[in-house]
Amino acid sequence: MSRVRTPISSRKGIKISESTRKLYEERDGNLDSDPDAPALPPEKWAHAMRRDEFFRPIKKQTTVRIDADVLAWLKSKGEGHLSRINEILRERMEADKRAR
Repeated sequence: MSRVRTPISSRKGIKISESTRKLYEERDGNLDSDPDAPALPPEKWAHAMRRDEFFRPIKKQTTVRIDADVLAWLKSKGEGHLSRINEILRERMEADKRAR
């Protein structure tokens, strides 16, 4: 998992349904004057960050033995080979969970 912030342009955002947009338009506008709880139109949520974009799992230190050619390939991709190993394993784990 990268520690770099997700740029706004690539955030997945929150999907707002047409029924939610309609309900927003029909809401009581008198409540919009509260400075502690300003109303946010659906467009403001288009680039909101979702919970999974903040997710940062607990790390556990371990020792693994990796074939030399696999390690060389990972390192050839530049810095962050340990993070890449974790990303590859996470993708595989999630695919396995979906398959069940």
